[in-house]
Amino acid sequence: MRAEDTTVREQGRLQPWSLQWSPVIAGALAASALSLILISFATALGLGVASTAPTWRDASFALWLLSGVYLIFQALISFGCGGYFAGRIRAPYASVNEDVATRDGMHGVASWALAVVIGAVLTALVAWAASKPSSTMQAPSSSEPSVLSYELDHLFRAPRRPPNVDLSAERAEAARILMTSSSHNGVPTDDRAYLVQQVTALTGLTGPDSEKRVDATIANAKQAISRARAASIILAFSAAAALLFGAVAAWAGAAAGGRHRDGAPLSAWMMHSNRWSSRPAKTPQSMP
Repeated sequence: MRAEDTTVREQGRLQPWSLQWSPVIAGALAASALSLILISFATALGLGVASTAPTWRDASFALWLLSGVYLIFQALISFGCGGYFAGRIRAPYASVNEDVATRDGMHGVASWALAVVIGAVLTALVAWAASKPSSTMQAPSSSEPSVLSYELDHLFRAPRRPPNVDLSAERAEAARILMTSSSHNGVPTDDRAYLVQQVTALTGLTGPDSEKRVDATIANAKQAISRARAASIILAFSAAAALLFGAVAAWAGAAAGGRHRDGAPLSAWMMHSNRWSSRPAKTPQSMP
């Protein structure tokens, strides 16, 4: 321990270091709010893998990639602003050591972690509310994957059918068979024959027409599963990368906010943030 630190500690002016939760919570709320705004804007424009316009069926690989890049971009912006907010309003400690940047960065990372938890809780609540069936619509079968809903509708479509016919069991069984279309061996022969029998019995089509419909449905189901799997991979990778880059942005933003708070010179890679300070700090070199 250095002599000046010992002197300050003996005078009782050097308090034990701990997180200041008010800046952390404020930064997390700011990051969550900004992230919600950016994600809602992108979803409304269809710039998302899970957006409804255009759907993942019509989206190209370029749009999936652009959606992933935007997810990373919004994480950098929202978590960076949240970290800057946490570092800017953090009260400075009565210390003469040179660990201020690390402490500011830890507050930024803490606000990032809290914002991630808030986002996960909100996402879980929204998913839970969306999964609850309303009183005016029939609850979907838990065994029927939504990715194959259109294929199942096309498979069991009939020109005339008695009202109030429940096909949930048949649809769930057919969905489990169609899910095997993306495997290496595809749909087994006996399962295909069983689907042809089901379509013939439930739709009134002839044998050859039922075989054509089953073959077309199997091909469409394989393509739909492949596209859904690719979209899920891109979404998962983009979300993981966005969270990691968001932690780095929160640390850097908190460090920049702390330097603005203390009026300290900014690092060369932080000089662009100097323009947002009400008290512009002296930079090592002129602004570009």
